[in-house]
Amino acid sequence: MRSGELDDEACLRALGVDSDRAFEVLFERYSDAVYNVAFRRTASWSAAEDITEIVFLELWRQRRRVVALEGTIRPWLFGVAANQARRWWRDAIRKSKAVERLAGREQAAETSGGDELADRVAARVDHERRMAALLTAVRQLPESQQDVLTLRVWEQLSYEEIAVALGLRVGTVKSRLSRARAALEGIEGIHGTARGLRASTVEPPNGAAPVSPPGAEQQGGST
Repeated sequence: MRSGELDDEACLRALGVDSDRAFEVLFERYSDAVYNVAFRRTASWSAAEDITEIVFLELWRQRRRVVALEGTIRPWLFGVAANQARRWWRDAIRKSKAVERLAGREQAAETSGGDELADRVAARVDHERRMAALLTAVRQLPESQQDVLTLRVWEQLSYEEIAVALGLRVGTVKSRLSRARAALEGIEGIHGTARGLRASTVEPPNGAAPVSPPGAEQQGGST
């Protein structure tokens, strides 16, 4: 059976007894037209493809109830395509509104998060500024004082551990640390930073305060 051998009414009768070939004939006859109707109504090639598949699926499902109009099922097919296009638009609008609501929530969250981020950045910049001033002040100290200060503040070593690390007596460590803090307090613009430095847990940049290896100074060396 070729496409031109049976009219639509004959194909519908064949469909009524589950003729696959009759379905193929109608698909070949009308699929392009249904596709064009769906595309003109949706302006979406992918939607038109989906709608065309749905229309012919409905044709198969309702094959015993479909009625030709003036010998053609074209109106029925186009009507199903139009209904599916309207449904596609309703779904698209719902999805668009859902996306807009989600975007609005995300924008609000981003705005709120942006404020929090701005606060964090500002706090971080302020902290970095203060830390840079501290490091500048620390570098003005003798290296021997830099060593004990940085080991105590950033490495959180005890006096005993610093003494072992630097090969010093504990008393020497304490006196150097005391002088370092006093020197920091005396540097112009750094008043009160010894306490801030003492509380800081920020890692110094590489080479900010080199530490001498154990044995660099003899135990009981100069303080």
